[in-house]
Amino acid sequence: MSSPDMSTTMSTGAAPTDAAPLDEVMLAMDVVDTLRHRQDLVERELDETTRNKQLIDKLRDIYHQQGIEVTDAVLQEGVNALAESRFAYTPPKPGLGVTLARLYVGRKKWGPLALAIAVVLVVGLGGYFLAWQPFQQAQVEGARVELSEKIPAEMDALYQSIYTDTKVQQAVTDAEAIRTRGKARAAEGDRPGAEKAVAELTALRDELRQEYSVTIVNREGVKTGFWTFPEVNTAATNYYVVVEAIGTDGKALTLPITNEENSVTENVSIWGVRVPESVYRSVEADKRDDGIVQHKVLGVKEYGFLDVDWVMPVLGGAVTKW
Repeated sequence: MSSPDMSTTMSTGAAPTDAAPLDEVMLAMDVVDTLRHRQDLVERELDETTRNKQLIDKLRDIYHQQGIEVTDAVLQEGVNALAESRFAYTPPKPGLGVTLARLYVGRKKWGPLALAIAVVLVVGLGGYFLAWQPFQQAQVEGARVELSEKIPAEMDALYQSIYTDTKVQQAVTDAEAIRTRGKARAAEGDRPGAEKAVAELTALRDELRQEYSVTIVNREGVKTGFWTFPEVNTAATNYYVVVEAIGTDGKALTLPITNEENSVTENVSIWGVRVPESVYRSVEADKRDDGIVQHKVLGVKEYGFLDVDWVMPVLGGAVTKW
């Protein structure tokens, strides 16, 4: 015995005992789903319109085995719906709108990462344009101003100090040449060359301002004098007295001394000055007398001068090692 029609069931308020109540649309959708999952039925039956009734009978048997009674009208509606693709989902064609829609739907997945990347970009670009770039521009401008204004002005100030302090024309001539060369380097953008000129002017000024006595060393453990045979002329003999520069405060100074044997300039506090043999013998006799060199001042360097004023005769050479 067949189950009562769905419309009768809903109107009387009675419900079938073996199946859950479904409206006709839902049943039709279920029929379509069943047909899609049973492609063997569709391929054998649906393409043969003369066997439509047999297909409906088979569908009725399938639902009956599941405890669901479906009317022929609903089964026919499902068969028609499958043919018309009424309940089929046709995905949209790829395009910009579809892509944007999918991105929007999946925003919870990619949103936090995108936000983090955006923050990093904003911070990075902001730091570059608002901090790093202005800093770099300020550095470049500062270097330009320093090279075009500050360093040349420093050269002028040093030159003026040399001009004021010197007591010899040679210092002014040297300072003028250094300043001219330095300003040319600055105008060319050659910072090392300009700074070298500043260093040379500073050294020249400091040399002019130095005051000291070139004194023969006379203390335990240090030679007072020595002699050597020069490599260029082994038949000759060079005589040296060992000296040091003592400043006005009584302390020894370190000075740049050029070794005549190898032409290397070193900053030393003790060096040997080449003297005539007569001076060497005189100093030797002075020390042999009582162990003390009485006449120990070999020369004097005064403020405003470049050269030492030698008290005893010297031959102009010096050594830093012996």
